[in-house]
Amino acid sequence: MGKTTLCRLLRDRWNASLVLEPVEDNPFLAHFYSDRKRYAFPAQMFYLATRCAQQMSLQQGELFSDLIVADYLYEKDRLFAEETLEGNEMALYDRFASLLGASVAVPEFVLFLDAATDSVLERIERRAIESEQVIEGAYLESLRDRYYALWERYTAAPVYVLNTEGMNYADDPEAQKKILTMIQGWLDGKPVEGAPQPYQSDRANQLQLFG
Repeated sequence: MGKTTLCRLLRDRWNASLVLEPVEDNPFLAHFYSDRKRYAFPAQMFYLATRCAQQMSLQQGELFSDLIVADYLYEKDRLFAEETLEGNEMALYDRFASLLGASVAVPEFVLFLDAATDSVLERIERRAIESEQVIEGAYLESLRDRYYALWERYTAAPVYVLNTEGMNYADDPEAQKKILTMIQGWLDGKPVEGAPQPYQSDRANQLQLFG
């Protein structure tokens, strides 16, 4: 249970348009998890091309809903590239990314769903997608560190970090009501009591307190 589950809940409850990253459509993904060095570049370029096509559709207004939700942020693509590419492959990736990145849509806000590594691994096991079963905890923790480094420098929109430990919004009506109310508050510019503050402001407060 995670980002895609929440996005589908928003689609169903608020008639939102849904943009999903093409995880299962990537023909190189299964090979990548078994042989990262050999298949990292084609897997990454497939994601880059597909995400850019989706972003161009958003910019051109091909989705007509008042609310559009996506289960990924375009900038995440480079986080994964940093994790898997190096040398000439990374340089070539950056050349293509710089050309295609001009078509990126800017979100109203970003919600980052975090959880302990063990919990994420359990969710991956329950999801039972064969190609994901070889994902290791160290890989997830490295990606989490890269995400938080991104949030510290990300200025395009507010970023809210929500710990989802014990939050079953897939099946629990009360949990669904809580998270939908939270998101509505952020959309309205009136955060509900107890909702996370923007990560950037929380981080600045921490630096003031402990710096």
